[in-house]
Amino acid sequence: MKKNEFLKLAEEISKGLKNIPLVWDGQKSILEMKNDNFPHWKQMEWIGWYFQFLCEKYLNHIIQIPGPKFGNVMFDGFHKIPWDFKSHAINTSSHQIIVNDSNSTAKAIEKFGSVGLILALGKVEYNDEKRTFQKWHEDLKGGKSKYELERIKRGAWSRLRKTEFNLEQISFIKIDDNVLIKSGSFQRDFRNANGSPRHEKVLLDLEKLDEEIIYFLEFKKIDNPNKKKNR
Repeated sequence: MKKNEFLKLAEEISKGLKNIPLVWDGQKSILEMKNDNFPHWKQMEWIGWYFQFLCEKYLNHIIQIPGPKFGNVMFDGFHKIPWDFKSHAINTSSHQIIVNDSNSTAKAIEKFGSVGLILALGKVEYNDEKRTFQKWHEDLKGGKSKYELERIKRGAWSRLRKTEFNLEQISFIKIDDNVLIKSGSFQRDFRNANGSPRHEKVLLDLEKLDEEIIYFLEFKKIDNPNKKKNR
């Protein structure tokens, strides 16, 4: 797909996202997903799932959701080409984005010429040292998850949970063979608990992307009047 064709698609899709909420409060967002029977409301990394939830809500008249399946991997949506929805915190040290299964992405590019990434970028806030938000989420889920219990058993460190996301930009990124060549991979040589190899995933470095970011929506920063100082 040529750059101008991708640009037209991005502009068309972006119209559905211009009224998207800009402040995503963790508790409200999780309750919204739960009350709407969205299956991923229990996930610790709720911000990425909430953006998918919003895309399904705001873009279902533009994008076919879900998208096509390649192997065991299903893309989030389809409109002329397959699309994935991701989010990323810009106030972190890492600027790498784990996208989708490398082999499935390559097959989708072979069939459609490219795939698209709709990426929400914003600043996050974190749980307090007492982990108030984490405990609230655990209580809502009915207790600690199996993953969390196994982490405690191993004595592994528990990172602070994100409690809020302030959306600043949505980027539309074109992924083709040239991008795959200069991208890294995640989970290479990793193995599952049963010893089987994990599938490699495309790892994008935002600092290395330039002309691949074809279009973006920029949002004005707003303050959340309901923000609590200690969460």
